[in-house]
Amino acid sequence: MTTTWAPVPAGSGFGVDNLPYGVFTPAGGDPRVGVRIGDHVLDLAAALNDPVFSADSLNPFLALGPAAWRGVRAEIVALLTDPAGEAAHAAALHPLADVALRLPFEVADYVDFYASEQHATNLGRMFRPDAAALLPNWKHLPVGYHGRAGTVVSSGTPVVRPAGQRKAPSDEAPVFGPSVRLDIEAELGFVVGAPSEAGKPVGTGGFAEHVFGVCLVNDWSARDIQAWEYVPLGPFLGKSFATSVSPWVVPLEALGAARTATPAQDLAPLPHLVDEEPWGLDIALEVELNGQIVSRPPYGQMYWSPAQMLAHMTSNGARLRTGDLFASGTISGPERDQRGSFIELTWNGAEPLRLADGTERTFLEDGDTVTLRATAPAPGGGRIDLGEVTGRIAPSPA
Repeated sequence: MTTTWAPVPAGSGFGVDNLPYGVFTPAGGDPRVGVRIGDHVLDLAAALNDPVFSADSLNPFLALGPAAWRGVRAEIVALLTDPAGEAAHAAALHPLADVALRLPFEVADYVDFYASEQHATNLGRMFRPDAAALLPNWKHLPVGYHGRAGTVVSSGTPVVRPAGQRKAPSDEAPVFGPSVRLDIEAELGFVVGAPSEAGKPVGTGGFAEHVFGVCLVNDWSARDIQAWEYVPLGPFLGKSFATSVSPWVVPLEALGAARTATPAQDLAPLPHLVDEEPWGLDIALEVELNGQIVSRPPYGQMYWSPAQMLAHMTSNGARLRTGDLFASGTISGPERDQRGSFIELTWNGAEPLRLADGTERTFLEDGDTVTLRATAPAPGGGRIDLGEVTGRIAPSPA
């Protein structure tokens, strides 16, 4: 770990090799941009004397593009590793306990993918037991859908149980009411900084020129509403009530040691989806329900890379905007304790999870709290921390 004058506890995943960006409000102050170092946040407007960091979102900084991102990161590292920096900049450090963390960027568009072969196969086996688990298009393109940007919320925001129309196979007619099959999806999100021109697709080689960094995503899902509404046009109200994101955006530059190839793809992708360089990421997640870890999904086994997702998303000429968020879809591995959703962990409710307190869960109950965490390899060994995203289920007002 690179040494710094800032107070970084031993074993912290928030050292100088990480430096994730977020937006915070100090006591009695206005929102501004900072980077996390240990258990503190460095006020970048004060430390760098740059008004772009006085904004209440990362978007103005993200829009400056990759040269600015690299230059600012180098400046922050130099500041934090210069022994003389402590006297000049210690006042710009705020203990995390004394600040409020906010949604780190203003979401422009939100797209959710379905990039895990294990997740897609599990759901196919549940719902199409007499047919092929994967539909014919799945290994030819990264399947995805457009979500609702306005319901992306910051970590810690209560998740109100959604109401909607649902119809169980045994019901004669649909009913309207609170979802009884509320679920999570443990995902990795990718935050777009530099925009693109309409009509000009972004190839896989342009990934790092447009994507600033990653965050954790919990794409809450009402499986009963989803099952009834999604035919023939896909996810809608069962997905659009809340998507939680972590308060820290880890820049791609911090993930160099996590870079890896995606698993071998069974079918050669069409030329516009061929990865020009490996953008698989060796990121380890964990899913915690009411204080108990119930799953450890491995992002490194995702079939489609984020560069391929981006290339597919823009292949029709759709433009990128600063603040666009696209997410991986549920991250699941081949083992039961690597599944990133409760519909998989309980096999659609047929195999309930038994918790340490003796209770069981198939889907989420009011009052349940779910936290996702993740780490990645750091340069020279050790781990960097992607932080966490948490949500507690509040009762439906319906």
